[in-house]
Amino acid sequence: MSATQSLPDISGHIIMPRRHYGRWVAVAIILLLVALLVRAFSQGDIDWKVVGQFLTVQSIMTGLVNTILMSFAAMALGIVLGVVAAVMRMSENPVLQGVSLGYAWLFRGTPLILQLLLWFNLALVFPEIGIPGVWSVKTVEVITPAVAAFLGLGINQGAYTSEVIRAGMLSVDNGQYEAAKSIGMTRLTTLRRIVFPQAMRVIIPPVGNEFIGMVKATSLASVIQYSEILHNAQNIYYANSRVIELLMVAAFWYLLIISIMTPLQSLLERRFARGTVTGR
Repeated sequence: MSATQSLPDISGHIIMPRRHYGRWVAVAIILLLVALLVRAFSQGDIDWKVVGQFLTVQSIMTGLVNTILMSFAAMALGIVLGVVAAVMRMSENPVLQGVSLGYAWLFRGTPLILQLLLWFNLALVFPEIGIPGVWSVKTVEVITPAVAAFLGLGINQGAYTSEVIRAGMLSVDNGQYEAAKSIGMTRLTTLRRIVFPQAMRVIIPPVGNEFIGMVKATSLASVIQYSEILHNAQNIYYANSRVIELLMVAAFWYLLIISIMTPLQSLLERRFARGTVTGR
């Protein structure tokens, strides 16, 4: 008997699609929970007219602009510091490596809100800043809430970004470094023209996520009186006692910013992933 004759005849069988009953049950449960959540917010003690009323008032709009500006400024500082720290960490100089490690250890090891408070109260340690006997200025006049937020958020972000950039640099094959060195390229030229262009596809996704986190982290600057969305919303509900309504206003604007930034991040990721399997 041949191998083909021993196989059963399945020509008369009907192929049925696989039933995914678990999926439908999960979808039903999720929809039920969402419906209950919407019902709770719609019937709860929330005056949605007040939410709409304060959604675009001048104070909230000022806070929105300040949040966006601080996010970009602090993230720019974090990226610059992250690149410098990552290059120092990859250096063969043990002193530079030690400084980079110490920087990451210090600013990743302490809470961000603590760092913001330390920067804001820097005048208690250094009453004046400048060159002794030549020029000086009172620290309290320099370290305003905006400056303290910028330094606290940016320097803290640099410690995390340095690890992201270092991971991107490590993703580039060591042969690229050797090839660049063999044709006489300096280390900085190698990094600028060979390493970073290839590392960007690894760096961009986590840095994009870090930026989204930065937008939300600006809310911590409310503790040092920086005039961002949450701080201004708090000032309003301290006056009118509409706590939940003003928190809903702040939540709306945070969600809107993130909703705009997320697709932009995806476009940037695809731009740097061109030529790779995942970028097709």
